[in-house]
Amino acid sequence: MRNMTGLVHNEWLKLTKKKSFWVSPGLLAALTVLVTVMLYRFSANVAGIESGIAYAAGMLGASGTGQFVTVLSVVATAGIVAQEYAQGTIKFLLIRSRSRGEILVSKYLAVVLYILMMTVISFAVLFIAGGVTFGFGGTGEQWIEALKQGAYGFIYSLVYASLAFMVGVLTRSSGVSIGAGLIGTMFGAIVIQKDFYKYVLLPNADLSVYGTSGPPLPGMTVGFSLTVSAVYVALFLLAGYTVFRRRDIA
Repeated sequence: MRNMTGLVHNEWLKLTKKKSFWVSPGLLAALTVLVTVMLYRFSANVAGIESGIAYAAGMLGASGTGQFVTVLSVVATAGIVAQEYAQGTIKFLLIRSRSRGEILVSKYLAVVLYILMMTVISFAVLFIAGGVTFGFGGTGEQWIEALKQGAYGFIYSLVYASLAFMVGVLTRSSGVSIGAGLIGTMFGAIVIQKDFYKYVLLPNADLSVYGTSGPPLPGMTVGFSLTVSAVYVALFLLAGYTVFRRRDIA
């Protein structure tokens, strides 16, 4: 456990040392404030919002700032494996007394931590911007709903970041991995009215729809979508691990 903690810490340090590390969080905060100002000034849909936490609950999903979190997280972390190949540093990682599985898991956990950081930043900025605009009141139910929507947004981002992570391992290309993650978010809202489509990843990744428009297809529930998403993420990680473990680095 201590070894894994050290590996994750090292991977996190690699991310933080990049000059572009704070670009995504800064851009996320700026976009969130801009959207809040635009909605307040030009949209009638915010008329019934009672507090900053209620505003955050309504904006944390994939149809709101959750989409920003996903896109920015994919762009920032999708190449975490591919860049090691491009820079030639993958050989130095593998000659140390660490298994390939430990190295890959530590990189994935760093991605998870980055998404969590972005989700927390989105939550905080939405609450503050919403509080300044609509007031800092709020009920316990609104807080619970906001936390639930934040969790849904985190899962949505994690699904597509996991897809990009796998593609990065398979192709060793940052551009292809970023493209795969972004294409997934672009087509995620498409729903094909066929029974088989409920087993496809795309309509299951965004859990926030269950509180707004309802199930994408008959028979789908939050639990069903969580299970389908978990299966796909597990398959992504298994495919990435299998290829990474067997690939010749020389």
